[in-house]
Amino acid sequence: MNATRTTAVARTHYLLRMLCEGALLVALCQIVDLFPLWKMPWGGTVSLCMVPFFLFTCRWGAGWGLLAGFVLGVLQFMAAGGIAIGWQSILGDYVIAYMVLGVAGLFRGKKWSIYAGATVGCAARFLVHYVVGATVWAEYMPETFFGMTMTTPWVYSLLYNGFYMVLDWLLCMVVYVLLMRNSRMRWYLTAEDLH
Repeated sequence: MNATRTTAVARTHYLLRMLCEGALLVALCQIVDLFPLWKMPWGGTVSLCMVPFFLFTCRWGAGWGLLAGFVLGVLQFMAAGGIAIGWQSILGDYVIAYMVLGVAGLFRGKKWSIYAGATVGCAARFLVHYVVGATVWAEYMPETFFGMTMTTPWVYSLLYNGFYMVLDWLLCMVVYVLLMRNSRMRWYLTAEDLH
């Protein structure tokens, strides 16, 4: 009976810790996103927003990461003044695009999880933005972009969304490399404190 109670208390503590970390790191994503390094004209920013998000999902796994991504997507649209042209854009560019960042948690427990997770998460988010950009936003394609003549929305979406997503990914990698140099941060980034 005592062992069962101890296990239940440990599970409750673990869940409470995960919920608190999730709330704090999603809030930090929102705060950091208020100070973008670069802003695209029709939405999309280069910021440190995904740095705390991938930290959470690589620590707690894909299931909780998908849920946190859903919450972050809704907050990004509602609180950060998201740009959308209809329900398809809201669903694709915010809810789904941020939710798929949670796939980064598939690498949970690995020494290199933060790097692989951020790479796969950024790629998944890019794919969602790419498809939404080429379908929903197609009618807004300019004649020229980055000095090139645009003939298809698929190329335009690739360039537009690829530009800021690659920069976001690079920013995450640089921050994680710097954080991994500190032994305490490495311990936290690899979720060794949860074992």
